[in-house]
Amino acid sequence: MQKWYQIFQRSTGLNPYVWVVFYILPFYFIFRSSTAFHAVSGIAMVIGFFVCYLLAFASKGRFFYFWTSMQIAFSVSMTLMFGYMYFAVFLAYFVGNIRSKSTFFTLYSIQLSAALASAYVGYVHLNPLMITQWPFVALTIIAVILLPVTTYNRNRSEHLEGQLEDANKRISELVIMEERQRIARDLHDTLGQKLALIGLKSDLAAKLVTKDPQRSEEEIRDVQQTARVVLKELRELVTQMRGTHVEDEIHRLRQILKAANIEFSLIGDPAETRTSLLNENVVSMCLKEAVTNIIKHSGATSCMIEIQPRSSELVVRVTDNGQGLREREKGRGSGLRGMRERLEFVNGSLDIASYTPEQDGKGTSLTMRIPNVLVQPEPDQIHSTVAQVNKEE
Repeated sequence: MQKWYQIFQRSTGLNPYVWVVFYILPFYFIFRSSTAFHAVSGIAMVIGFFVCYLLAFASKGRFFYFWTSMQIAFSVSMTLMFGYMYFAVFLAYFVGNIRSKSTFFTLYSIQLSAALASAYVGYVHLNPLMITQWPFVALTIIAVILLPVTTYNRNRSEHLEGQLEDANKRISELVIMEERQRIARDLHDTLGQKLALIGLKSDLAAKLVTKDPQRSEEEIRDVQQTARVVLKELRELVTQMRGTHVEDEIHRLRQILKAANIEFSLIGDPAETRTSLLNENVVSMCLKEAVTNIIKHSGATSCMIEIQPRSSELVVRVTDNGQGLREREKGRGSGLRGMRERLEFVNGSLDIASYTPEQDGKGTSLTMRIPNVLVQPEPDQIHSTVAQVNKEE
């Protein structure tokens, strides 16, 4: 059984119920009536509108349409009998909270037509109350026209943002799943086979210790060499797991921007960054933060990422056509501050060029510069180079 407080829907907030305070206003018009019948009828309609208003929020299907129709009937009756048409504002907010597109436009058309018709009839009959309060009546008509559309668009925008967030979470889960499958394949295809080979050669060497010591020694050397190869491949695999390539991050950002209805364009080849894995990991995190800021705060409709690998540095530029950043906002955001800190860790830098409408421009451009770091050679390579030099000498 439903508890009494569950008729207050969480999705609508407190706004419709705070307005209930203004139900005291109709009594001013009711008590000005000349007969007791009108006064009793007015009080009954106010109470009826209040009950239908709450029941409509808690109802679905046919009952929803029934209680909404009753609200419109009470609103029109109050306008014609007492010149009080402000119930139309309550109805306008109520209709704006409807999520179904067809239902919204149907009830919006009916409610707007009823409000305009009741106001017209009130003026035609020269209702003195309607004439004396004509500025408020005009504001009510404007609210009836604009409030439902504004509320409907705001709710739809919030719903789309929720869907985008769910899609981003789903994409992240799929990426994690794909990464796990890749790691499992690498472990099976590389380390698994070589470890099995080590086991077989070790068994063979143990059997040949007494029969053929020289052959056993050769097998042991093969085991040692295979173990070094396995260790090297394991280190490479761990390094790949800890880092994120720019090419992979660009692919994920393309999907996120597409889900957000933001046009994406790419200049340059993300596979040719010519930098270390550590720098690629830093650039990938900064790209993710920059695109997240574009989706959440810029209001942009297009985003461009430009990648320029140079001999001494890697330049990555992210540009959008959003509302831009004001001067005082460029250093305050935690996202931009985090990007600067990550880039400074690898001796990089971040430049921000932003133009607001007041500056006769629009959009923001983030330029990241990361110096290239030479990859340290492997110890085996150093020893082989030194041995070759000594031999030449």
